[in-house]
Amino acid sequence: MITRLLENAEYTVILAETGKEGYDLALKEQPDFILLDIQLPDINGTEVLKMLRDSNVNVPIIAVTSYAMSGDKEKLLQAGCNGYIEKPIDPMLVIKQIKTIIGS
Repeated sequence: MITRLLENAEYTVILAETGKEGYDLALKEQPDFILLDIQLPDINGTEVLKMLRDSNVNVPIIAVTSYAMSGDKEKLLQAGCNGYIEKPIDPMLVIKQIKTIIGS
């Protein structure tokens, strides 16, 4: 659903199935922004975030999570995320947040 939403808003989407694949693609492709699912099959999204920031990937990273607990948003923002989207998503809020964060 998020992929379709982004493509309809005329963003180019590059998908990764795992945290390792996403990390490698981010280094290679240097995207304008990253939507980072926190619950990944191999590496926790928070660890991927740390790896990206430690590798000087300074593009905006927006955490996407379906299991929000009290304090999660603040922890992710402190860890280096630029935004936070909680599932189920509101399509209009996703696009609005992306545009606000990346400045377009």
